[in-house]
Amino acid sequence: MSESSNPSNKLDFIREIIADDIATGKHATTITRFPPEPNGYLHIGHAKSICLNFGIAQEHSTSGAKCNLRFDDTNPEKEEAEYVESIKTDVRWLGFDWGSELRFASDYFTFFFDCALHLIRDGKAYIEQQSAEEMRANRGNLTTPGTPSPGRSRSVAENLDLFVRMKAGEFKEGECVLRAKIDLASSNMNLRDPVLYRIMHAHHHNTGNDWCIYPMYDFAHPLEDALEHVTHSLCTLEFENHRPLYDWFIQNCPVPSKPRQIEFARLNLTYTVMSKRKLLELVQANLVNGWNDPRLPTLSGLRRRGYPPEAIVHFCKRVGITKFSGTTDVALLEFDVRDFLNHSAPRRMAVMDPVKVFLENWSTEPLPSAEISNHPQNPQMGNRDVLISNEVWIERDDFMEVPEKKFHRLGPGRHVRLKGGHIIRCTGFDKDPEGNISLIRAEILPGTVGAESPEGIECKAAIHWVDAVTGVDAEVRVYDRLFTAEDPDGAEAGFISVLNPDSLKTIIAKIEPMLAEVAPGFSCQFERTGYFVADSIDHLPGNKPVFNRTVALKDSWVKKSSR
Repeated sequence: MSESSNPSNKLDFIREIIADDIATGKHATTITRFPPEPNGYLHIGHAKSICLNFGIAQEHSTSGAKCNLRFDDTNPEKEEAEYVESIKTDVRWLGFDWGSELRFASDYFTFFFDCALHLIRDGKAYIEQQSAEEMRANRGNLTTPGTPSPGRSRSVAENLDLFVRMKAGEFKEGECVLRAKIDLASSNMNLRDPVLYRIMHAHHHNTGNDWCIYPMYDFAHPLEDALEHVTHSLCTLEFENHRPLYDWFIQNCPVPSKPRQIEFARLNLTYTVMSKRKLLELVQANLVNGWNDPRLPTLSGLRRRGYPPEAIVHFCKRVGITKFSGTTDVALLEFDVRDFLNHSAPRRMAVMDPVKVFLENWSTEPLPSAEISNHPQNPQMGNRDVLISNEVWIERDDFMEVPEKKFHRLGPGRHVRLKGGHIIRCTGFDKDPEGNISLIRAEILPGTVGAESPEGIECKAAIHWVDAVTGVDAEVRVYDRLFTAEDPDGAEAGFISVLNPDSLKTIIAKIEPMLAEVAPGFSCQFERTGYFVADSIDHLPGNKPVFNRTVALKDSWVKKSSR
């Protein structure tokens, strides 16, 4: 990254709280956790939380700080082992390691059950046998208190008996739930006797069929934190109104520690949806090609698109941690990706819209190959030799039949340099029946390889090219933003109505032969075009080259949108 793009080293408000807690002796160190539910793939919004929680642990590593990776797997109907493995892969890819601190909420099911029994014995939980619709109607609203159900006055003995029978599988789904007895008149709707346990006769990826009752997230979350001795439970702002409930469970259950919940603003990006539910809808409706589609904001999709993990981490630091909700321009993320790749990605030549140039005076004798720098700002990357013959491909828009005033590339009678090679002059061209340029004829100027333009010859540009004899065809996928609206969630007809029909264009391009041999995941800059990566799934070295565009050289979306 360039020095000018480095994020500020100033502490955010969460780090200030932690620093003060350690300085005052409230905590000797800090323990955080990253607690995803394994019901989908992680997206870049989760990356912000990963960088925060694991980053704090790294910053306080000398005092024994740690961050637990914990799967909140309390809903077996939506959770899968596939998602567990994908999440582990994504966290590692971003550069973080949980060591031996891999946890599952399902490991604590017995503890949750014991805490529920404790609340029942204290008269603070009861079995509810109203339907979900009845419970919803009886909760009241912001101006009307809730109405107690018949079950609220049931005895402790009856509640214990019913709860044990729930666990034994004697009831069907929906027949009864366990509710906390808190305050039906509270202005905070979360405190109006929330549900703690529901019945689900479903196979669990970790515990199999051992359980048929499962805790709600609001109940399990604080108990997990307390059991793991988490000091600072860092959540996004939508959990702010849940904090009184979090604290109530900590105060009323037999827990070994008292963690503190702190909320921060989640990451929102323009032209992007961050809801796992909506991402799942796109996947299931085949509107994208799976969770790792490079158009999605999932970490697996960004990885496949060629986004460097270092750029994502840098972006999350740049966005920062605040209490205020907002939306970040996705162009800022693209800038960080572009900035990182500009320094790290080697240069290669690929012609996206080819037209052939025939060099009429090319010698039949073998001529030296063109020597081209792998990175103009990084001499340590060295040079490469690229074979050239009497026929080369150039970009169609590098030729203009009637050149405009500021057009400095090839045209009738005009000169241009083939990058790393000779200066050539256009001597003529042919057209096909539709009037398109089908062949450009040119001649080389001998002795101009690596030399200045001869006196009297005007040559102001060098263009990339691919040898027509040794060049290889490649499938190139040009990705753009998935949505045409800056705020897809706010679209009147729904987010799917603003899908970008041009978010993926597939073309057959001409590439240097060495690009056909690179391994999947190889990133480079296609000269003057953009940054590309060999697809991690479909690219087959030596057989089927497939490249994905990571990001264009410049942000062209603003101009496109204004037009």
